[in-house]
Amino acid sequence: MAEDYVPPKVWTWDKSNGGAFAAVNRPTAGAQREAELPVGEHPFQLYSLGTPNGQKVTIMLEELLELGITAAEYDAWLIKIFENDQFGSGFVSINPNSKIPAMVDRSGPEPIRVFESGAILMHLAEKFGHFLPSSGAARAEVLSWLFWQVGSAPFMGGGFGHFYHYAPFKIEYAIDRYSMETKRLFDVANNRLKETRFLGGDDYSIADMSAYPWLGNIYRGEAYGEAATFLSMHEYEAVGRWVAEIDARPGVKRGRLVNTNKGILERHSGSDFAALPEVVL
Repeated sequence: MAEDYVPPKVWTWDKSNGGAFAAVNRPTAGAQREAELPVGEHPFQLYSLGTPNGQKVTIMLEELLELGITAAEYDAWLIKIFENDQFGSGFVSINPNSKIPAMVDRSGPEPIRVFESGAILMHLAEKFGHFLPSSGAARAEVLSWLFWQVGSAPFMGGGFGHFYHYAPFKIEYAIDRYSMETKRLFDVANNRLKETRFLGGDDYSIADMSAYPWLGNIYRGEAYGEAATFLSMHEYEAVGRWVAEIDARPGVKRGRLVNTNKGILERHSGSDFAALPEVVL
């Protein structure tokens, strides 16, 4: 039983004790095999999966394309994390941390690797001059909320999501600890969104793109089983208003479908969405 566990003096890895992620998580880094990554024809090559972190980037790219910025065209290649694609040498060369999303910007004379979702959002925002104020208090506010989310995601996903939904057995202390923190984070967002239309202020920004996939999926009941009921999502009305507004954006609708089974497994052209039923878009 979990309550009877006594930590040993020196921890050793037990491969069989990882629950749903036993084949993925390990205490070492680096490539496990040689595997080159494909490269498409567009300026941006994204290697990802349609998780909340992956959706941040595809939403950003689709929002840029929605503005008519054709220079933001991209190929989105599927990384199957449960088949350990992220440990291939090609992926590790882009992201030594072996986590999605990872991107190569091939729009200039030399390819630029960018990994970590927040860094990719900033890179694209600064490159194209959209969704991030250029200076002053407005920029500081957006970046503060961007990194609030980046720092908060582990508590919602690796903390609450893991122990409530994925762990091989339930640990009351762990579930209580991360439920409390997840609800606190929702309250932070809810209080802010009572004051402003978007997290950074009046304008939609990369702060919203970063937080929306995480908060939205839980709020709508699309993450971690019955989490929306368990965490009383109905209490966060301002978050609900914000989620509904962002849900309706065409770029967001497309971005949420990239690298997913319910949408398109890979994206290489805007026409790839044409095969989807209208109700999905």
